[in-house]
Amino acid sequence: MALDPAALSAPALLAQARADLRARAQPGDAPAMAAYLKADPVTFLGVHAPERRAVLLALPRELGRAPETLRAVVEGLWDGPAGGGPMREERQLAVDLAARFRAFVCLDQLDLFERMVREGAWWDLVDMVATKLVGGVWRRERATVGPLMDRWIEDEDLWIRRTALLGQLKHKQDADLDRLFSHCRATLHEREFFIAKAIGWALREQAKTHPSAVQAFLAAEWGRLQPLSRREASQILVKQGWRPPS
Repeated sequence: MALDPAALSAPALLAQARADLRARAQPGDAPAMAAYLKADPVTFLGVHAPERRAVLLALPRELGRAPETLRAVVEGLWDGPAGGGPMREERQLAVDLAARFRAFVCLDQLDLFERMVREGAWWDLVDMVATKLVGGVWRRERATVGPLMDRWIEDEDLWIRRTALLGQLKHKQDADLDRLFSHCRATLHEREFFIAKAIGWALREQAKTHPSAVQAFLAAEWGRLQPLSRREASQILVKQGWRPPS
């Protein structure tokens, strides 16, 4: 029998998720996981992605029909328990949970997704939020989110700028190429690794569905692009026979 969404308790669900994560943790793996992400080992439980997904699926589907409760659970996982900082896997689960329900990926939650980007401040969390959450809202609400991304690309926070670049990564034929190219031009002078990488990644992904447009952009901007952006952006096109400008 399905649960009544009104009966769902955010504190109880938070407690369930935290207990389940810890039951599935392999503490001995935490140092290697932290080293891979260049993070503090004490912020990792040692929960691998398949086990984290099992925790996600154990949470009731009825959460999708209780947006206020769902947001409370997502925020609780993201923020961590009172008096203690969040664990990495709790934050990863928070993103997974938000992305699980399509109706939750909406304009009403965009302030939360922005907070996740600013506070996550590292590629593993930011890229999940950028592609699954911000990108999801963007795809459905182009008239509103597109102009917002024009402001994000000028933000002083590099992770906000990276999100503006990666937000259309999964949009394929629906991508706003003019806006993507504008955002690339706005940041191609930056030597920051995570921006140069994002430019190349975004262009490479669009080269799968818009090869001619990406070729034209690369030909026009090749001399100004960072070497990392060039390599990333041209990989697929070079394999197809395209020759970069000399």
